[in-house]
Amino acid sequence: MANIAYFEIPADNVDRAKHFYKNLLGWKIAPIRTPTMDLKSMAAMEYQEITLGDPTLGTMNMGGMYKRQGNEAIRNYVMVEDIDKVLAKVEKLGGKIVMPKEMIKGVGLVAIIQDTEGNGIGIWTPKM
Repeated sequence: MANIAYFEIPADNVDRAKHFYKNLLGWKIAPIRTPTMDLKSMAAMEYQEITLGDPTLGTMNMGGMYKRQGNEAIRNYVMVEDIDKVLAKVEKLGGKIVMPKEMIKGVGLVAIIQDTEGNGIGIWTPKM
């Protein structure tokens, strides 16, 4: 069964949102620094990496925050073994593929779908 493995929080003001979550929940939030990603586009998005507390059974401990680009809501990413197998079912079940499968360096294969109710959810197969 697939579990939620990552989440993203869009923010109109990234610094204000960082302050809120750091002080409310004690999350560590810092600009992402990795040589394998397109740092120019990440900088333009003001992308931040969120590290939660130590992982415990049944919880996740990582996420991201970025400058809102439109009317996005918090997005969860479900980790699946075979992204192609999952994407093949989306439209048959009444959903839509919003962002086709894409390889993100150092992360893996990612796609975004919309469910039958209009909610967006990310599908992720980690880099192996």
